[in-house]
Formats: sequence, structure tokens, C-alpha cells
Amino acid sequence: MTNKQRWESILKNKSLPSDRLPMIEWSIWWTETVRRWESEGMPEGLGEQGVREYFGLDEHRQFMVSAIGASCPPPASHLGSRVGPGRSYREIKKHLFPEENISQFAKTAKEIASREPENKCPVSLLVHGFFWFPRDLFGVENHFYAFYDCPGLMHEMNGDLLEYNKRIIDGICGILSPDILCFYEDMSYNHGPMLSKGMFDEFIGPYYRQLIPYAREKGMTVFVDTDGNVEPLIPWYIETGVQGVTPIERQAGADVVRILGEYPELLAMGGFDKMTMPGGEAAMRAEFERILPAMKTGRYIVSVDHQTPPGVSVENYRIYLRLLSEYCQKAVK
Repeated sequence: MTNKQRWESILKNKSLPSDRLPMIEWSIWWTETVRRWESEGMPEGLGEQGVREYFGLDEHRQFMVSAIGASCPPPASHLGSRVGPGRSYREIKKHLFPEENISQFAKTAKEIASREPENKCPVSLLVHGFFWFPRDLFGVENHFYAFYDCPGLMHEMNGDLLEYNKRIIDGICGILSPDILCFYEDMSYNHGPMLSKGMFDEFIGPYYRQLIPYAREKGMTVFVDTDGNVEPLIPWYIETGVQGVTPIERQAGADVVRILGEYPELLAMGGFDKMTMPGGEAAMRAEFERILPAMKTGRYIVSVDHQTPPGVSVENYRIYLRLLSEYCQKAVK
């Protein structure tokens, strides 16, 4: 089977591929991880695709189209605000929703389409979600106050983002058909959601309900990427039409086996506990045995549950990939 066919088997048919599961890394490696591997013999400067090829992972193209332009004033501090006293949303809006970000993505999409006339390479389109985007503008602390202090402005921001995300989809779907539309959200932490169900229903859900059908009509499967413990949020997502979740961080308590058992229509990606990777083959094999029941469901693409950390040597990463290959075949037998 081709990479594309394996993805379609899972995403569209919720069934196991005939030969093996896809072999990918959904969230690419930390910069510090790549530097370590370069110091341990991996050629320097390979870039994202080059690292995939070096380790023999399946080709998978992933694109983030940001709603924030390069000219936008930076936050006042790390996780700080872009809007607030002295700088309003309307003042910086000229730096947001840039057409050049869409056109750049369209240019790359044309290059992929020209190289892949048979459309064998899976493609994922990543966009700002309706929790992430206002937080990026308000800053983390002010964002939580904004739900109460300026709800009208929150809706204005997300209404603008909704229209921009539609333009992104329109700009790409005439060129190629992404397999996944994924919202970047980070709406949960290690104890669960960062907001109440009422706040979700008022400020987030309405925009999901408008954009998700738009994406699904174009043939995309819709995922939400949120770190931390996603499990309490899953029913909220399902109500709005979300089809899959990632990265399912084990150290936050999330369990891909439990999730796929509890929600028989849900898709999942991630789920492999990255904290086992420095422990060597025995620890990693035990983790694959733990998640094997999920791998057998036909609704799960295995990947490290966020990003491979710099504590993982290139030798241990090679062991992980050998085991990944073994279990991706074992799951379909």
C-alpha cells in the first residue's frame, strides 16, 4: 500500500491497512534533539523532510498556516500580550490574516502536486484554533480575563479567524486535498481543561461548528491538537464534529487505549509515552505492548506523544523506530 492508502484506510474507513500502520512522527523533533543527533553522527542541516528520510519514516507533509503575519509586533514578553493598553486589536489587525501566508502555502502545495501526480503523500493542514489565537494576542493571563472582561472582542477575533481559516481551505483545496485539518489549541493541561464547558460552548464551539463541516465537505478529517490531559474535553469536541485528537500525552494521564475503547468512533494520533524512550529497548517494548490494543483498532496512527525529547540518543531513537516497524506490522496480523 502507499502512504496515502494507509492513512485513508484509518482516517476514512476506520480499518487496518493490509500491510502495516503508518510510520510517522506527528510533532517533529525538538531543535535540541536534532542537535544532539547531529553530534552523534547524523548529517547536519537535513531539515524536517531530510530527518524523516534519514531515519526511514514515511513521507508526510505538514503545514502550519499562521493567522499572524511576519510584521506583527511581538509579545511584550514570553507568553505576554500583543494587544492591551497602548495597542488595540484593531491597530494590529493589519498585521493579521495575511494573504501572503496563504499564497506561500499554495505555492508549496503546487510543488507537492507536481511531484506527486498520483497523490501518494499524506498532507496535514494545521491552523490556529479558536482558543489558541485569542490567547496568542491577549497573552496567557489576560486571555482568561478576556472571557469576562471583553467577550465581544473575543467573538470578533474568532469571527475574523473563522473567515481566514475558510480562505486557507479554499486556497489549498483547489490544488491538492489535505488528509487532515488540525486545530492547534493547547486547551488542556495535566489536570484537564483550561476553561469550563460553558465557556467552550459560548466562545469556541460555535466556530468549530461552522468551520468543521466546511473542512469535512472538502474531504478532510478534523483533528484537535491539545497538550495535557485531553480526555475530559473529548465529549465537547465530539459534539462539535471533531473526529480525532492528538498528541494524547501519557505523562498527563491520558491513555489512548482507554480513549479509543470509550469512544468507538474517535480517531487518535500520538499516544506513545516519550518518557520511556531514554530507558532503552525493554522500556519501549513494554510501552508498545501497552498501546498494541489501540493499534489494532484501525483508528489510530502511532506517534510519540508530543515531540521526541533531547534526552533520547540517536541509538535509542533507532531502537524506537525498529520497534515501531515491528509493532506496526504486528497490529495488522
